[in-house]
Amino acid sequence: MKNGNTTSYFILLGLFNHTEAQLFLFVMVLTTAFASLVGNVLMILLIHQDARLHTPMYFLLSQLSLMDMILVSTIVPKMAADYLTGKKSISLAGCGLQIFFFLTLEGGECFLLAAMSYDRYVAVCHPLRYPVLMNWQLCLRMTVGSWFLGAADGLMQAATTLSFPFCDAHEINHFFCEAPSLLPLACADTFVFEYVMYVCCVLMLLVPFSFILISYSLILASVLQMRSREVCKKAFATCSSHLSVVGLFYGAAIFTYMKPKSYRSANHDKVVSVFYTIFTPALNPLIYSLRNSEVKGALRKYMGQCSALSHD
Repeated sequence: MKNGNTTSYFILLGLFNHTEAQLFLFVMVLTTAFASLVGNVLMILLIHQDARLHTPMYFLLSQLSLMDMILVSTIVPKMAADYLTGKKSISLAGCGLQIFFFLTLEGGECFLLAAMSYDRYVAVCHPLRYPVLMNWQLCLRMTVGSWFLGAADGLMQAATTLSFPFCDAHEINHFFCEAPSLLPLACADTFVFEYVMYVCCVLMLLVPFSFILISYSLILASVLQMRSREVCKKAFATCSSHLSVVGLFYGAAIFTYMKPKSYRSANHDKVVSVFYTIFTPALNPLIYSLRNSEVKGALRKYMGQCSALSHD
């Protein structure tokens, strides 16, 4: 293992140890991940089944659910297996795939959330022009663009990170392979790559986040001009819940990827990573969809059909 180029596997130190308190936290995280999978699968199913939900807004929501479902499936099973079996090794190829899928999905979600905020802005501020300003062609372009930009970032970071030679120490203080956690193990100068990664983070985190804040600011400004107090109250509740989840997702990602190297702590980074890999995917179906009256109507209709079939 002294020759960095011979490193063929890494050891993931994980998030939990085997104390009673840590076991309780592990079960909580696993339960949250399972709830996330169920919620997102249910959202995709409802949007696909109900013709009333075949609109650009719900199509974007289905893509968000798809991204979250794949993200949880990429991270959690390996983490759970490592904890339960004690076998924490991951191959070089497996590590590269985790980096690629993680960044593809997280990066894609950054842009998709911005597209969703534009959709809400048009729906609230320009309702009569919605079919023109938010047509299916634009919706599909934004969706494909989100996936493509995320995949491009994932491929670039995975290929570059694994191209470095790694020294004797091959223990990753994390529960999955993430580029910032691998770079300290490289026995080569990573300054240029870290600078490029920082620029990518500005483009993929700060730019979409700023766009989202502007969109919701314009929505709130438009709502405040409405005379209906009930409409204002409902809009404030919706916007605040959306922004709280967006803030949690972007805040955690910015904390991990844009914090100066001198302030980095592996233990802090892996705890913060839980928020954007497990908790926000579980919150998204609740905040964006299941609180929506149209989605709840589709859910009742679907449950009614299932109940009728079970009685036949």
